[in-house]
Amino acid sequence: MTRSRRTLVVKWVLLVLIAFSLVLPLAWMALSGFKRDSDVLKSPFSLLPEVWQWQNYTAMFHDSPYMTAVGLTMLGALIFTGLSLVVNSMAAYVFARLDFGLKRYFWVFCIMPMFVPGMSILITSFVVVSKLHMLNTLAVLIVPGVAAAGQMFFMRQFFLAMPIAVEDAARIDGCSRWTIFLRIFVPNSTAVFVVVGITSYMAYWNAYVWPILTISNPTLQQIMPVLANFVDDRGPQYGQLMAASTLAALPTIVLLLVFQRYIVAGVRLSGIK
Repeated sequence: MTRSRRTLVVKWVLLVLIAFSLVLPLAWMALSGFKRDSDVLKSPFSLLPEVWQWQNYTAMFHDSPYMTAVGLTMLGALIFTGLSLVVNSMAAYVFARLDFGLKRYFWVFCIMPMFVPGMSILITSFVVVSKLHMLNTLAVLIVPGVAAAGQMFFMRQFFLAMPIAVEDAARIDGCSRWTIFLRIFVPNSTAVFVVVGITSYMAYWNAYVWPILTISNPTLQQIMPVLANFVDDRGPQYGQLMAASTLAALPTIVLLLVFQRYIVAGVRLSGIK
């Protein structure tokens, strides 16, 4: 066997091992949703259920509090994603293409939150939304995180790589800045918009600390706190917990599979320059 062939074999073996290590926990969770409660944590480890309990999944579809949490979280995630794309893309375009006074200082101010741990400002953030009477509303889960420094920085890097000649030609033809942004930058930034959109969606969908801190109304509970308190609220129904967790993970998995081509392209094209 030649050296290049051995290298190729080693690469494929490593890829298979990495893929297996990533898929195994998801497969165990999904299959555990078909197990009896006593079999989920059974030792020794068993991947396949001894008795298939299909009712674990059907019970979740008929569970009103759970489905309400899924629906509200989905609604909030979609609104949050849309607003994030609008706000961060416009801010990124302004800092990438427009010249104005104190631009450098405003940019430093905008990206400064990238270097501040979110947990360190959790209490002050809670005080602010409390004073604004936003507690126990969907707005408290959406508005504070719409403007994200990391996403703004990511989109700005891509906009900086756009040919200036195209923008100059559009301005000669009489296009305004707004028209240039909507008709040139947005259509040519599909991959970046997909990456930012999925990142925003996952950030909202997976949020745990902020929802439990700001939402006490049971009718507004989000999916992650519901899953975290599943056993405390319903008892040791581990089969249903695994089923509920699997169903909660499906939207994100589907999004990643559908848009994986754009995600790879967005990361590749928006390399830090």
